[in-house]
Amino acid sequence: MRLKETRRSLPIALLRAREAVMSHFRPMLADHGVTEQQWRVIRVLEESGMLDASELAERAFILAPSLTRMIRSLEERGFISRHKDRKDGRRVLLKIAPAGKAIIHDVLPDSRKIYAALEECYGQDKLETLIDMLEELTSFHNQAGASLADDE
Repeated sequence: MRLKETRRSLPIALLRAREAVMSHFRPMLADHGVTEQQWRVIRVLEESGMLDASELAERAFILAPSLTRMIRSLEERGFISRHKDRKDGRRVLLKIAPAGKAIIHDVLPDSRKIYAALEECYGQDKLETLIDMLEELTSFHNQAGASLADDE
């Protein structure tokens, strides 16, 4: 089987698209003193309430060792807090703290500007369709139970 041109490779196209989008978000997040990984953690906790570290790592797409280091930093900055699970004393739950909610509030206007620019360029319908297609692709992977073979 002949290899596809990298220009038409789905994994490479997804990486290029991610970088194109994140090139707008990274500087904005840096202006607010957070990395994209820290932002994902804060957002997931804001959305989900309390989670243990493994659930948080999975939902924020962060490797567990990276998250362990990040938790300390986010806790020191007052963005998140740790709580013992009442049912299982060995389990630690993480929750967004007031400073975490404040950073979300601070970032929101800049984030909305980036989304508005994307919508202006591509249209809300196209962006919604893209997100739906990406969720569908993720769902397919999860249903398959294993990684898709790379037939590049």
